[in-house]
Amino acid sequence: MAKNKYKKPCPFTKADIAYIDYKDVELLKKYVSKYGKIVPRYYTGVSLKYQKMLAKAIKRARTMGLLKFVR
Repeated sequence: MAKNKYKKPCPFTKADIAYIDYKDVELLKKYVSKYGKIVPRYYTGVSLKYQKMLAKAIKRARTMGLLKFVR
C-alpha cells in the first residue's frame, strides 16, 4: 500500500494567525472530538507550533468553563 505523500497545509499558517485565543470557542470546537479529546495533528494538518498553542488554548477554555471536558 502506497503512502499518501500529500501534506495538508496548516490552516493557521494559511490564515496568517499569530495567536490562538482561548475565548474563541467556535474555533476550538473544530479541534475537539465528540468525546472531548484534542484531535491530533495528522488528522487536522496543524503545524507543531500551532498544535501546542491550540492544546494550551483548549485546556484554558476547559478550565474557565467555556468548553466541556467531556461531551
